[in-house]
Amino acid sequence: MSANPWDFLRAASSAQRRVLLASTLGWMLDGMDVTLYAMVIRDLLHELHLSPAQAGVLASLTLVSSALGGVLFGLLADSAGRRTALMGSILVYSLFTAACGFSRGLVELAAFRLLVGLGMGGEWATGAALVSETWPAEHRGKALGVVQSGFAIGYALAALIAALVMPRWGWRAVFFAGVVPALLTFWIRRGVEESPLWQARKSGFGTGDSGIGKEKTLAPNPESQVPATGRARLGWHVRAYGKPILLTLLMNSAALFAWWGLFTWIPTYLALPAAQGGRGLTVAESSVWIVTMQAGMWLGYVTFGFISDALGRKKTYVAYLLIAAVLVPLYASAHSAATLLIAGPLVAFFGTGHFTGFGIITAELFPTSFRASAMGLTYNFGRLLSAAAPWVVGLEAQRFGLGPAFALCGVGFFIAALLALGLPETRGRTLS
Repeated sequence: MSANPWDFLRAASSAQRRVLLASTLGWMLDGMDVTLYAMVIRDLLHELHLSPAQAGVLASLTLVSSALGGVLFGLLADSAGRRTALMGSILVYSLFTAACGFSRGLVELAAFRLLVGLGMGGEWATGAALVSETWPAEHRGKALGVVQSGFAIGYALAALIAALVMPRWGWRAVFFAGVVPALLTFWIRRGVEESPLWQARKSGFGTGDSGIGKEKTLAPNPESQVPATGRARLGWHVRAYGKPILLTLLMNSAALFAWWGLFTWIPTYLALPAAQGGRGLTVAESSVWIVTMQAGMWLGYVTFGFISDALGRKKTYVAYLLIAAVLVPLYASAHSAATLLIAGPLVAFFGTGHFTGFGIITAELFPTSFRASAMGLTYNFGRLLSAAAPWVVGLEAQRFGLGPAFALCGVGFFIAALLALGLPETRGRTLS
């Protein structure tokens, strides 16, 4: 074994590295755009005269529409290609994030957040499917860990944008920065290749697990009996893979309830005065604390891939969730800024790093003809079922304060860990 854990990147082909970069940047900028809303909640409460519960509903609307976006872009990815769907999803979430800056009231902002959710829901499944089908089994976990780590960088970028832009130009300008990801699509169109597995399936053949840049052995497509039309094909796969779909969907719903309930409100929790249930940090201080948390989040994403490649997907996934369930209430009960600074990266490491595992597991559970649709369906319908989390936490915060309300998030992580015990182990599985 190499002494340098990053040698897998140097050993990859240039086409594989471009796919990895495109998917990582897409997810990073997705994370930036969706998090910009969390960074401006405090100002929205004042300027648009919103209650915490209403602000939570706006975040929940984005999650609801992401379920539809995940299905629509998943179907597009399975029919028209991973790369095409990836570009479309990035354009949608970036353009409508910028549109949020033109909102004159609650209704307009709600409409734009719904449209942001469509693109946001499509990006993850299409990018993760493209990477999982391009990289070989022995490095798939590490590669998907790199992709997931982009979200942490995007979250940190959102905090930095808010700190630099909002004091000078206000919350509207923060949203305008969200149009930047649209530029990425020009490079993806010119520099990123389509999935070889998807191309082979469209030609009626399977490629094995060799990845771009390696010789492929063609064999008849084992799913030749799948209906040709989109709706019939989706129904056939849902019936054939009903049990793993239901398990991963419920498991991810619990994990996402915990994540969105916690991380939607952490910027507000840090910035609100103590009398209002917060910790009284300034915008600049909150941004520093949030960026520090993202360092822990990034490490959690990346290390999951290495650990799960060595020890197995299921064991690593359950461990991350259980540790997160313990850490959340400890973080919520912390009062000093120093304790929050220390505990925050640990919460982010375990409370977010497990999403790498979800991407790996779902990529390895489902076939090429259904992979992007299945990943979009289970991940984004998980978002749909968890969409009430920001609203529920906001509602509880009105009664008890944000700290006590975060206890609900710890429960969500624990339930997800229990459901994950029913997963099969997929490490080393060859994609077909």
